[in-house]
Amino acid sequence: MPGRIFNAMPVLLLLAGCWGVLEARAADQIQSKSTGPVDLSTVVERMEQAARSQRESVRPYVVTREYQMFAKDDLKPKSEVTAQVSFVPPSSREFRITETRGSDRGESIVRHILEGEQKTTESGSKSTAITRENYDFAMAGEQVIDGHHCYVLELTPKRKEKSLVRGRAWVDGDTYLVRKIEGEMAKMPSWWIKGVSLSLMFGEVGGMWMQTATTAIAELRLVGEHTLTSRLVSFQPSGVVANNRAGTTKLPQIRRFSVGDANLGAGLAPRR
Repeated sequence: MPGRIFNAMPVLLLLAGCWGVLEARAADQIQSKSTGPVDLSTVVERMEQAARSQRESVRPYVVTREYQMFAKDDLKPKSEVTAQVSFVPPSSREFRITETRGSDRGESIVRHILEGEQKTTESGSKSTAITRENYDFAMAGEQVIDGHHCYVLELTPKRKEKSLVRGRAWVDGDTYLVRKIEGEMAKMPSWWIKGVSLSLMFGEVGGMWMQTATTAIAELRLVGEHTLTSRLVSFQPSGVVANNRAGTTKLPQIRRFSVGDANLGAGLAPRR
């Protein structure tokens, strides 16, 4: 029975990788439009415009990610996987697993995530985008995250699909780039999965705006809670990768965090 449950995990965790299609240009290349209080329609329109502009101007790059899988209450991961992902716009994405430690289930799950990310990029799918095509929005207030003023939007999916999230998005008040997404999967991919909580963080890395950390917490029937985390550990422009010269941007340590942690708005809080 546990084997059948774990076979469902790659499906639910696929969503965590799908958000990789949101890569964008650096925030300092987006002109500040924060001129005072704005209404919901203005925030949403500017958010969509910023995303379009960034997708059109994204540059080739390679990133290295570290994935860790935990059972509930475990402080030590059952599996750790390192993967290198290369992207050449508009639709070429490749990956390779460079290191695996612990259970081989971790590598299987990560491979499913990256394959799903690859297919989403190659197909040009917009099914995961935070747009009016996929969501209804409501203003939920304003909040400062790591010194950045953000508008907080309630996200209500227009369809009950596994690729959508019911929750909130934090939109930077200057650049209108999404800094954080937090919520629950709109639809469970399997009866074995009672619920999935997601938290995704975004930021500027090496002159690019991209996803920097992800947590997917799945409540599985019979075996309980399992958590998969990922973090970005290095970034290279494509030219640096080609000649293997110095230029890799190493990122500061990013601690694991849990969805719903009260301290999440001020940074990345430790996993409970």
